[in-house]
Amino acid sequence: MKKNDVKKGITLQKFLKKNNIVFSGGEAKYLIQEGEVKVNQIITTQRGKKLNKNDVISVHGKEYVVEE
Repeated sequence: MKKNDVKKGITLQKFLKKNNIVFSGGEAKYLIQEGEVKVNQIITTQRGKKLNKNDVISVHGKEYVVEE
Protein backbone atom coordinates (compact mmCIF):
# COMPACT_ATOMS: atom_id res chain seq x y z
CA MET A 1 0.00 0.00 0.00
CA LYS A 2 1.26 3.47 -0.81
CA LYS A 3 2.02 5.87 2.03
CA ASN A 4 -0.56 8.32 0.72
CA ASP A 5 -3.36 5.78 1.08
CA VAL A 6 -3.44 5.94 4.87
CA LYS A 7 -2.92 9.70 5.01
CA LYS A 8 -5.87 10.25 2.69
CA GLY A 9 -7.90 7.66 4.58
CA ILE A 10 -8.41 4.70 2.27
CA THR A 11 -11.83 3.11 2.58
CA LEU A 12 -12.41 -0.53 3.43
CA GLN A 13 -13.88 -1.27 0.00
CA LYS A 14 -10.89 0.30 -1.80
CA PHE A 15 -8.45 -1.55 0.46
CA LEU A 16 -10.04 -4.88 -0.45
CA LYS A 17 -9.84 -4.10 -4.17
CA LYS A 18 -6.32 -2.62 -4.17
CA ASN A 19 -4.89 -5.59 -2.32
CA ASN A 20 -6.60 -8.15 -4.58
CA ILE A 21 -8.64 -9.58 -1.74
CA VAL A 22 -11.69 -9.27 -4.00
CA PHE A 23 -11.97 -9.08 -7.78
CA SER A 24 -14.51 -6.28 -8.01
CA GLY A 25 -16.23 -3.51 -6.13
CA GLY A 26 -19.43 -5.51 -6.27
CA GLU A 27 -17.78 -8.45 -4.55
CA ALA A 28 -16.37 -6.12 -1.87
CA LYS A 29 -19.79 -4.57 -1.34
CA TYR A 30 -21.42 -7.99 -0.97
CA LEU A 31 -18.84 -9.34 1.51
CA ILE A 32 -18.98 -6.19 3.63
CA GLN A 33 -22.77 -5.95 3.70
CA GLU A 34 -23.10 -9.65 4.55
CA GLY A 35 -20.83 -9.23 7.60
CA GLU A 36 -17.98 -11.31 6.16
CA VAL A 37 -15.35 -8.64 6.87
CA LYS A 38 -13.87 -7.67 10.22
CA VAL A 39 -11.79 -4.61 11.08
CA ASN A 40 -9.75 -5.14 14.24
CA GLN A 41 -11.83 -8.23 15.11
CA ILE A 42 -15.14 -6.32 14.83
CA ILE A 43 -17.59 -7.10 12.02
CA THR A 44 -18.28 -4.00 9.97
CA THR A 45 -20.91 -3.40 7.32
CA GLN A 46 -19.63 0.06 6.35
CA ARG A 47 -18.06 0.05 2.87
CA GLY A 48 -16.84 3.61 3.33
CA LYS A 49 -15.18 2.94 6.69
CA LYS A 50 -11.85 4.78 6.80
CA LEU A 51 -8.90 2.61 7.73
CA ASN A 52 -5.88 3.58 9.77
CA LYS A 53 -2.30 2.33 9.77
CA ASN A 54 -2.00 -1.05 11.55
CA ASP A 55 -5.72 -1.85 11.31
CA VAL A 56 -6.20 -5.60 10.84
CA ILE A 57 -8.70 -6.65 8.18
CA SER A 58 -10.04 -10.23 8.35
CA VAL A 59 -11.76 -11.90 5.41
CA HIS A 60 -12.54 -15.64 5.27
CA GLY A 61 -10.04 -16.43 8.02
CA LYS A 62 -7.14 -14.51 6.46
CA GLU A 63 -5.75 -11.34 8.00
CA TYR A 64 -4.32 -8.29 6.28
CA VAL A 65 -2.62 -5.34 7.97
CA VAL A 66 -2.96 -1.77 6.72
CA GLU A 67 0.57 -0.51 6.21
CA GLU A 68 2.14 2.78 5.22
